[in-house]
Order: sequence, then structure tokens, then C-alpha cells
Amino acid sequence: MKTRLTQLYISSIKPPEKPYWITDAGCSKLRLYVGTAKKVWYVGYRDPKGSYISHKLGTADALTVTQARDMALDFMARLIRGEIPQKKTHSSKTLLGDFIERYYKPWVTVERKTGDKTLNLLSSTFKGFLNKAIDELTVNAMEKWRHERITSGFKAATCNRQLAALKAALNWGVKREYLESNPLARLEKLPEHDSDVKVRYLTDEERMRLMSALDEREKKMRSGRQSHNRWLAERGQALMPELDGEFADHLKPMILISLYTGMRQGNLFALRWGDIDFDTKTLRLRAAASKTGKNHDLPMNSKVIAALQAWRRQSKKVAADSLVFPSPVSGKMLNNVKKAWLAVLRDAGIENFRWHDMRHDFASQLVMKGIDLNTVRELMGHSDLKMTLRYAHLAPDNKLRAVEIL
Repeated sequence: MKTRLTQLYISSIKPPEKPYWITDAGCSKLRLYVGTAKKVWYVGYRDPKGSYISHKLGTADALTVTQARDMALDFMARLIRGEIPQKKTHSSKTLLGDFIERYYKPWVTVERKTGDKTLNLLSSTFKGFLNKAIDELTVNAMEKWRHERITSGFKAATCNRQLAALKAALNWGVKREYLESNPLARLEKLPEHDSDVKVRYLTDEERMRLMSALDEREKKMRSGRQSHNRWLAERGQALMPELDGEFADHLKPMILISLYTGMRQGNLFALRWGDIDFDTKTLRLRAAASKTGKNHDLPMNSKVIAALQAWRRQSKKVAADSLVFPSPVSGKMLNNVKKAWLAVLRDAGIENFRWHDMRHDFASQLVMKGIDLNTVRELMGHSDLKMTLRYAHLAPDNKLRAVEIL
């Protein structure tokens, strides 16, 4: 897409479902990256080898169109004069942590909607390797690391996913000539057996304990806010808003929606009020936030509708493009509720249950209640019935009840 960019035009651009580029007709080397979270200026050119290079100038919030054009023209002039060195391949002695922080982070956080999540995975999972040179990431070293993970209880599928993220970062470095080679290129995936794909769902007792823990958490939050406001009042300081809505914060409605729709956490974070239709009792998962890359409409039951309507009544921003669950601190899209979630699980006495397992719980409960697998597939948004078949045998009690009919 090519157009003459103006400040008014840029301000009018809404967050898209899928990122795209706009080339400025006023300066052919200047390009604007329109992402789902931010807009970023780049100057683009081809190196002597013919590879297309994008050099980041800054965000559209920090630079006006005029400033970005001036910077692009100045950059190209210095490039022609040879004042800007061409990219050099870095030694394999580069520390993994330095490579990620200096080179991979600026790219992945802008170009990938899950960039922050990827960085968190790399820094936490491979913490012990961050201060090691990249050439120390040998196949033997990583196989030993993987064996230790498997021995400590991690599944092959989890290890494969974590190593895939690391290999992708190193491949990116090779492709852009930051690295000479990827030392893990020949590292093979572990086979993922059926035992690795156990589906965890809540028992009736666990579900009751989860709801009780959520209710107790809300009581404590309200009580804590009231106590803090009394302390502030005694000192003549401004009071904080009372937690007098149906929900003390976003956690309980998010959990209810996850349990009764099977939504992925990323979809929930990206959900906007315009995606919800109370008249047709449906909510739309936008392609940009969807794992499948397609829009997917989900029906809402009475519990989901009640939770969303109650949350809407106490929300400050309910315009169509407003996030349903914005961060209470920044107002931007949430990216983590892990601390609060783990605290609730601990209070409920529930073990080995991830947020994503609420999606498995949703499908499992449907199957156990006799819903056919094809309907479950449609509700889950699975492109292939094979993905849904994992739930077919997850209810042994159902099988026992079935043979008792004979």
C-alpha cells in the first residue's frame, strides 16, 4: 500500500486485525509498519547483496511524519556516502543473552504480536544459558538439558515448543547475518506420544473449590480496599475508588468466560466490546488474535452473558474498539494474569492445572455430557477433527455408564 502520509491520516488508523505496511508517497524509502499494538517508522533499502533491509527509526507516537521523512532522507544520504557500515556477522562467541537483548528483542516485540511472551519464555526457560556464548549451545548440551527437563517431569511436547522458540530466534539471527550459523539446526524434536497429551479437566469438587476461592478472593479485596480507605481518611488523604461493582477486578469474569467458552487466553486479552453481540448471544474472535488466523464466532451461554453484562456496567470504557479487559495499570492490553491465577489455584487446593486447561475442561465437559465431537470441534475452532479426538476417550466414567446400559 502506498499513499502520501499525513499526521491526520496516521492518527485515524485504527489497530488492524492483521499488521500491514504503508509506503510514503512523499518519500519512497519511508515505510510505516501498522501493527496491532503500535505504529513504527522504518527506512527500507537493499544492501549490495540485494537483500532488503528495514532500519527502525522510531514509533509514530514519538516521530511526526515530517521528522520521519527527514530522518529517512538523512539516513539514505549517509548510507550513500558510506557513513553507515553494512551489517557484520557477529562471532559465535556472542553471549545468548546479549544477542536476544540487542538484536532479537527490538524486532520480535514489534513484528510479532506474541513478542513479549516469546521473550519471557526464552529468558525464563534458558536462564542458565544467557551468559554462555552461542557456540556453547551445542546439540549435545541441549540434549542433556532436555533430558534433565524430561526427568524432572516436563513433557516432550513442552520441551519441543521451548526449543523451537530458541531455534527460531537463532535462525532469525542467521538470516539477518547477525550470526554465522545456528548451532542447534541439527537438533531433532522428541517424538510426542499420546501420554504427552493428557488432557486435564476439573472434577466437580475442584470446580466448586475454584468458585469458592474466587468468591473469597473478592471478599478479601473489598475488605482490604475498605481498610485502606479508612487509613487514608484518618490522614486526610484522597480515597481510592470502592470496589462496589459485581466483580472486584477482572480475574473472576475472565475465568468464567474461559470456562464456559473455551477461549484461549490470548483471545481473551484481545477481546473488544465491539466483538460481543448480546442480541445474537455471540462473541467474535478476531483473526489477528486467533491461532487459526481466521475469524471465529462463539455462542455465549447465560453464565457468560451475565458475567459480561455485569463487567460492562462497571467498566469505564465500553466503546466498540475498547478492550473488555484492559490492564488496570496501563489501560493497554493485558499480557499476564499468572500471579493472581496461581494464588487462586493455591487457595482452592488445585494442582497441575494451567489457564489453558480451562479450554480442555470446556471440551471435556461437553463430551462427557454427550455432545458430538463435530460440534465440539466447531466450538473449539479446530480445523481438523483429529485435534478434537483427544477428548473422545477422556471420560472413563462415561464409558462405564455406557456399558451399564446393556
